[in-house]
Amino acid sequence: MDNPVTVFLYLVIGIVALIVVITLLRSVRQVPQQRNDVVERLGKYHRTLTPGLNILVPFVDAVRTKVDLREQVVSFPPQPVITSDNLVVSIDTVLYFKVVDPVKATYEIANFLQAIEQLTVTTLRNVIGSMDLERALTSREEVNRHLSVVLDETTGRWGVKVTRVEIKAIEPPPSIRDSMEKQMRAERDRRAAILTAEGVKQSQILTAEGDKQAAVLRADGDRQARILQAAGQAKAIETVVSAIHAADMDSTVMAYQYLQALPQIAQGASNKLWIVPAELSRALEGISNAFGGLHPPAPASERPKRPATSVDTTEVVEAAQKAADEVAKIEGEAKAAGEAASGQLPPTDKA
Repeated sequence: MDNPVTVFLYLVIGIVALIVVITLLRSVRQVPQQRNDVVERLGKYHRTLTPGLNILVPFVDAVRTKVDLREQVVSFPPQPVITSDNLVVSIDTVLYFKVVDPVKATYEIANFLQAIEQLTVTTLRNVIGSMDLERALTSREEVNRHLSVVLDETTGRWGVKVTRVEIKAIEPPPSIRDSMEKQMRAERDRRAAILTAEGVKQSQILTAEGDKQAAVLRADGDRQARILQAAGQAKAIETVVSAIHAADMDSTVMAYQYLQALPQIAQGASNKLWIVPAELSRALEGISNAFGGLHPPAPASERPKRPATSVDTTEVVEAAQKAADEVAKIEGEAKAAGEAASGQLPPTDKA
């Protein structure tokens, strides 16, 4: 049986060893990256533990707080805010911040996160309260910038840096949302009508421009065609006149040409009765005399030479005009005879 003294000794040694182990555990502190521990000695701030292995005095030094130095994101619940036009809107905000001084974040304020939330709400109400609903909906960047400036100035003495403030959503009342949707639909309909009218206007302008250009081109084509036709007729007349004078035609040939033109004069659809004019008798008489006294042609050396005469263009034009007048006269007589025949009028005796 063991001696009681030995048992007691073993018990004391075990207790001492346990105390030593506990002391070593409390004196050695391992701090992870991006975290600082605030250490107090006998209830007073002593130092800040940086990342790595740190030694503390057992039962004298104690860790007050463990501060995370990473940037943190906090989403606040929707807050009702009244605008300058007395409309209640619900605003959701998101806050980005980081602790830059663990000591101030520990001793300058009891709960810096709650303080930042309340400061954000009050600042947001002040900013939105000075705006109407339309400006509040379209001025998010201005609101974010104002919130960042106010929060950064206030939280600086707490050892907290506000990096960014974002408005996540602005929700107006349901009735206001319905009115805004109707307004937007009306605006879209107005823009669509304007665009349609602009399209129709442009289409009509282009069509009118095309018609104008087509008319100009057609008129120019007609003008060119008439110019070419007149030039061709002038060239034909000049060629005929030159050929007549070059061939030195006499009255017999002219009478024969007159006979060839008579069937064309009588081709009218209303000509049912054709009266032979006196000019036709004279033309036939001239032709018969010409063919009655026809003899074999004399050699070219024995023919009498006619003196060369110059052609006067004015005389040729006057002769052509007289021939046209004769043709018109014959057509008039033929037309009158046709009307007399269709009306069963007694024929008129003509020599």
